[in-house]
Amino acid sequence: MTDTGKNLPLTPSGVTPVDFWFDPLCPWAWLTSRWMLEVEKVRPVEVRWHVMSLAVLNENKTEELPEAYREMMETHAWAPVRVAIAAEQKYGNEVLGPLYTALGTRFHNRGEGPTPEAIAGALEDAGLPAELAGFATSDEYDTELRASHREGIDLVGEDVGTPVIALPGADGDRIAFFGPVVTPAPKGEAAAKLWDGTLMVASTPGFFEIKRTRTVGPVFD
Repeated sequence: MTDTGKNLPLTPSGVTPVDFWFDPLCPWAWLTSRWMLEVEKVRPVEVRWHVMSLAVLNENKTEELPEAYREMMETHAWAPVRVAIAAEQKYGNEVLGPLYTALGTRFHNRGEGPTPEAIAGALEDAGLPAELAGFATSDEYDTELRASHREGIDLVGEDVGTPVIALPGADGDRIAFFGPVVTPAPKGEAAAKLWDGTLMVASTPGFFEIKRTRTVGPVFD
């Protein structure tokens, strides 16, 4: 078994920081995030969570979007990311991981969707104050939201979505990529193999894309 992670720069704690940009609304990003939690168990990496926004990503592309997706951006996309960025601004980056887990579990695994009730429940699940739900309709932290989003997008370009993953490469350059898009989320040794392979292709000079048509929808387990 090849441990690609052993060649990456380590922090003093002995792990490689992996930055992960997510939008809680996206089921595919949710599956990738659950895979990354599995990778943490089998490779010397530590995930640092950041908010990006599909609403921000698509705000100048409305005419190009299918009607159903455009409606989703307009009616559901802002609330979860606004609550998430408000939580980070008020209580620190360390609350984002637990809050994302709580939001994703309710939105996707339980099928509650991005409703006000699901957001309120997720805040309670994550041990965060209920008043954060009020930021769902507030633009108070939109500047910070856009800055967090831009940091991730600047690493990979505008023609991708969520998630974006970035980490320091063995040669000092930052490795960043969109995806991987996978379902269900691999576990154990399968998670390790996908991580090793993803790093191998992502760190290859001149490599940009590998893709095939999705034949199944998200599988939450």
